[in-house]
Amino acid sequence: MSWDHNEPRDGFVVPPVPPMPTAPPPAPPDGWRAAAVALLNLCGLGLGYALVRRWGLMAACWVATAVLLLVALPADPDGVSGGVLGTYLVLLGIAAVHGAIVGLRTRLVWPAKAWLAAALGLVLLAVPAGSAFLYGDARDEATEQMLLDRLERADDLVRAAGKQSFASGEADYRRALTVYGDLRDDHPGSRAAARVPDRLKTYYTTVGSPYARQDYCDAVVPLKYLRTVPRTMGEKELGALATWPDDRLATSLYECGSQSLTGGAADWTTHYGELLADFPQSEQAAGVGPAVDTAVDKAVKEVGGGEPCAAVARLESLTSQVTGLNGDRAGLAEALDKDADRAERGADSGTYACGVDQYRDGSFAEAVTTMNDFVRDNGDHKMRARAKKIAIAAEIAQTVPAAGKRLPTTASGGGISVTVKNDSPDDITVLYTGPVTGSFTLKACGSCTSYSLAGTVGLGFEPCSDSGKNYPQRTIRLPAGTTYFVHKSKNGLGKSPASDTAKLSAGYIYTECAYTTSFGY
Repeated sequence: MSWDHNEPRDGFVVPPVPPMPTAPPPAPPDGWRAAAVALLNLCGLGLGYALVRRWGLMAACWVATAVLLLVALPADPDGVSGGVLGTYLVLLGIAAVHGAIVGLRTRLVWPAKAWLAAALGLVLLAVPAGSAFLYGDARDEATEQMLLDRLERADDLVRAAGKQSFASGEADYRRALTVYGDLRDDHPGSRAAARVPDRLKTYYTTVGSPYARQDYCDAVVPLKYLRTVPRTMGEKELGALATWPDDRLATSLYECGSQSLTGGAADWTTHYGELLADFPQSEQAAGVGPAVDTAVDKAVKEVGGGEPCAAVARLESLTSQVTGLNGDRAGLAEALDKDADRAERGADSGTYACGVDQYRDGSFAEAVTTMNDFVRDNGDHKMRARAKKIAIAAEIAQTVPAAGKRLPTTASGGGISVTVKNDSPDDITVLYTGPVTGSFTLKACGSCTSYSLAGTVGLGFEPCSDSGKNYPQRTIRLPAGTTYFVHKSKNGLGKSPASDTAKLSAGYIYTECAYTTSFGY
């Protein structure tokens, strides 16, 4: 027999049993709980959701934080992009607000007291705050490493440039200097910037290394470049380095100029000129006057050596070079003027020795020019008369090389009469050399004409034989021996000189006849 639970029994009515609830009933609103869940969610790990049993949302917070860590680590100087960081902070804000709403009416799994959970949330806020602080340090260190790498690359440029000539490495030097300047100006508190002063010392010694090797000419350009560095880096910041190149450049200019001066190169005036202009009161500038003095003395002495023409050319060059050199030091300008005058006098005097050397070497055309210049420029020189004789003999030797075998003397006269007549319509210059050397001019024969070349061939040709003509003539006295004659027209352009070799003996009277043909003498 069944019994219905709702039926009365013994006069009692049994009340109905209510259904079992599917979830805990909402807790009364509690601001502490809401604050606790919100604060715990702000730590980025979704711990607030864990306390209200929202496991999926907690996992979402973990995923968001993990993504942020993957993007942010390892730290680099640029840090996390604003978009990623902004998105993460918005998600944190949403998690905090949503957690507060959920926690307002949801009991916490733990702890029992909501205020304690809120206090824990405040404590755990130190995690993201500390992480941000540590990340900032990591960013700073990454920035330092980046700057140190940049410094190292600049150092590499300097080392590489130091193994080349300055011209080849200049671009690398300039790039490295730009890096040093940027590190110092843009990142003054960095470890890299603190190392820049030492790097600049290395920079200067590397650029100026030719000076340390005593390659003074090679050192001039790099040392000039180093004097421009203060325009970029500032004299105050460079300290003693700002004037580091000055004395070295002065020494290099002097030494390089001295090498050029001694070696006969023309660029010594450039180096000495820059030295006198840029460092006029320096010890090196004081050496310019004595160096020029020595060079002039040496060239003057070399006039009497085996290469007098080279010595004369050297003195002529020194004359113009020294004249163009200016000096502001007391007494230097006067000393240089004296050196220029002495070099000019030495060149003028040495011209005679040069002409003699050219004559003896068989360079007769050059000897003619040199001796004529000497005669023109030295009106009262004791060797002027002989220079004239040598010029005549050299001119004859261009037509009759045998005439140049002996250097002529200043002897004159002789016991043999030689008469030279002019059977030519041109004025004739007669040159002769042998025991005696000289020249004279015969006027043109007004009634004479040029002979045809064919008419001069054969035994019947006898110039100066027409008794009806008054031939211009001149008689000279010559010693016995071989005398070489050359006759040349003074106004017959394109006509070649004629020559004659006469072996003169005592007791005879000789006649020379000058004439012209349609093709020359």
